[in-house]
Amino acid sequence: MNQIYLNGKIVSREQAVVSVYDHGFLYGNGIFEGIRIYNGKVFLLGEHLTRLYESARHLDLVIPMALPALAKAVEETVTANNKKEGYIRLVISRGVGNLGLDPRKTTTPQVIIIVDDISIYPEETYEKGMEIITASTTKNLPNAINPRIKSLNYLNNILAKLEANRAGVPEAIMLNHLGEVAECTADNIFLVKNGTLATPAVHCGILEGITRNTVMALARKENLSVRECVLTRHDVYIADECFLTGTAAEVVPVVRCDGRPIGTGVPGKITRLLGERYRAFARL
Repeated sequence: MNQIYLNGKIVSREQAVVSVYDHGFLYGNGIFEGIRIYNGKVFLLGEHLTRLYESARHLDLVIPMALPALAKAVEETVTANNKKEGYIRLVISRGVGNLGLDPRKTTTPQVIIIVDDISIYPEETYEKGMEIITASTTKNLPNAINPRIKSLNYLNNILAKLEANRAGVPEAIMLNHLGEVAECTADNIFLVKNGTLATPAVHCGILEGITRNTVMALARKENLSVRECVLTRHDVYIADECFLTGTAAEVVPVVRCDGRPIGTGVPGKITRLLGERYRAFARL
């Protein structure tokens, strides 16, 4: 049975309830991080918590505990669940309040830590690769909702995910307001062309993924050239390789986009190399 951290206490899943007046539930007013557990260790916890507190600062949301105390709470919740391999969903909600958007109507923000299993894609996908589409739903304007805030409001991504579902594929590329490649609904995207890695720059309207940054660092250790730049669908269609990165997905190859084969239509050698390097690094 799952044990959940809820505002300073570890309780059962059945006891882990929040009010219907919570502004995270009512308005999506809150933030979260998804974190992996490998070999009983929380992977890149410091990086995830740094991003969480940065998201909170942007929203003028005061997390009611210091970063070291929250790190300890995460570790204690993992121990309580006796998880060696798994996933952590760390949620900070604005808190309970009255009806109305005004954050001043709320009380103390709520801290929730969920530890559970996760499996985004079957193992076959990592061996054979996946097919994706380009969604007609574009990313929100960066000056409307900055994508570097990992907020509880994922409706923009969900609309694109619905398009992927209707097309019978697991993921969809989302373009920004300029028609440039931004990211997929839940993952960052990389292309390989002539041995060089390319991924959309942060200014293209993406979440600066922690797995994305880790993969770029691993690629540079392999003496691979890495570019953060503007990409279009043309770049996707003519790429030699394509893969997606994310905390839950790790490194997953893409072999078709919008009905077109990517490269030879099978996962490429650089994709496989970086997938192996990432899994090895995560389990050190």
